[in-house]
Amino acid sequence: MRIDRWRGHAIAAAALLMAATLPAAAQDAATIAAQGNGKGAAPCQTCHTPDGGGQASGGFPRLAGENAAYLQAQLDAFASGTRDNPVMKLQASALTEAERKALAIYFSRMPAVATPDAAGTTPFADPEHLGETLATRGRWSKQVPACVQCHGPGGVGVGADFPPLAGQSANYLAAQLKAFRSGSRHNDPMGLMRNISHSLSDRDIDAVAHWFAAQPFPPKESRP
Repeated sequence: MRIDRWRGHAIAAAALLMAATLPAAAQDAATIAAQGNGKGAAPCQTCHTPDGGGQASGGFPRLAGENAAYLQAQLDAFASGTRDNPVMKLQASALTEAERKALAIYFSRMPAVATPDAAGTTPFADPEHLGETLATRGRWSKQVPACVQCHGPGGVGVGADFPPLAGQSANYLAAQLKAFRSGSRHNDPMGLMRNISHSLSDRDIDAVAHWFAAQPFPPKESRP
């Protein structure tokens, strides 16, 4: 009886601790996003904006409404070096694992927004509809599948491994495809994006990046 009573108290205490920790983690993440962590990590919103929409001209991606597991995986990859970016390497390395997780959850819960001027302020000339063709049909003659086969209809994203492309900055999307192609980014599952990007020209990359940037980014409940 005494052991059972002790177990009951222990379970109750653990539940209370978890309940207290979750709001604290959210509060800490909001503080880091707005002010940094005071240990070398700069405020996230400096580059990614207060609403998490990102900045198209600078190639800073949207974080708001993204999959939490995907965001955490990217922060972990920056910290470990499997995704190469000097700025984000410093940023992610200055965050603890718990802070990276809390930030990923924080941004995932923000309302989904499209990056302002995601496709750029100057219309991208694509009379052959190259971007749409690659996105929706692929180029099987070069073993390039349609992007939407993994990233979902219109590029809305599927799970933790295939992030949303719709409404994301064209500059950012193009930079990532080129990073996969060069090998400076190598945290893709089974090398999938590295294999695909090797068959894409600069023109292909710019076209498909601009096509996805122009697509609407739906709220989370409307995605697969």
